Amino acid sequence: MDRYRAWLPITDATPSISLGEGATPLVHLQRLGAAIGLPNLHAKVEGMNPTGSFKDRGMVLAVAKALEGGARSIICASTGNTSASAAAYGSAAGIEVVVVLPKGAIAAGKLLQALVAGARVVAVDGNFDAALAVVRALAARDDHPLTLVNSVNPHRLAGQKTAAFEICDDLGRAPDALAIPVGNAGNISAYWAGFTDYAMAGIVERRPRMLGFQAAGAAPIVEDRVIEHPETIATAIRIGNPASWRLATAARDESDGRIEAVTDDEILSAYRDLARLEGIFCEPSSAASVAGVTKLARVGGIDRDALVVAVLTGNGLKDPDTAHRLAGGGIIEAGASVDAVRGALGWR
Repeated sequence: MDRYRAWLPITDATPSISLGEGATPLVHLQRLGAAIGLPNLHAKVEGMNPTGSFKDRGMVLAVAKALEGGARSIICASTGNTSASAAAYGSAAGIEVVVVLPKGAIAAGKLLQALVAGARVVAVDGNFDAALAVVRALAARDDHPLTLVNSVNPHRLAGQKTAAFEICDDLGRAPDALAIPVGNAGNISAYWAGFTDYAMAGIVERRPRMLGFQAAGAAPIVEDRVIEHPETIATAIRIGNPASWRLATAARDESDGRIEAVTDDEILSAYRDLARLEGIFCEPSSAASVAGVTKLARVGGIDRDALVVAVLTGNGLKDPDTAHRLAGGGIIEAGASVDAVRGALGWR
């Protein structure tokens, strides 16, 4: 909020509640890029934000503006990351946090973050879209005033666009293409707004193509229809009716980009490759961006010399259960001696 104050709706009355969000690494994926034929592939590692996801960029601004407006309670629907972020920033601000989420559909790491931070968590019998409908209706009532901090709150998207500024500042230009997972569809819209702001100000010469990727079992924008029962291992993008649908398609069309689907197998393959080739542990939904880039690169959908940035939206520790299932190999047991360890490793 301080670094990009001039680009954000901040006044002298806006309180500072920063937890150190932003300034996340932009990592050159040299080994993975070489493997898929894109030597200029980079990753924006948003899992390095305070609560482990990109949500913190928008949440700090949304909660600060809520405080500025006199709010004493905030509410959100969540597939996990939003709840963790809202709980953390609400705690820092000293206000009540209410989270409504789909029963039994939230990765353990995310749910625990919200609970430990003291949020009041309500699990409903329904998916994320049902949870969002509930919180929007609750926020519209005047008998118990609440500030809604989902991405339908414009301050959320305003904060999230700062990631686009950082990418341009780090590269000294805009990338040729920006790949990003698409769930509720606010983030692709926010990045496009950030690149547009910089281009309009003359800081960068042109804007990137926006490449959004949904999970095949939860791809309403790709299929151009609401998905009543979205299914994917990538829980953070398991959304059948994105709140920012129109903003996302506008970003796609204005940038001459595309929004496509990737399968769970493709997502998990990229998830493993990021960890094993680059040492980056992201949550499965994050890997949708790299899965999509890999898929396009194989069919010539991205120029080999293009400068591509893939956004990794969350940290791998958000979903330890998936990591445990996929880790493979397990732990090798051995006696406490050099020879025993050498033998267990198969060294001669």
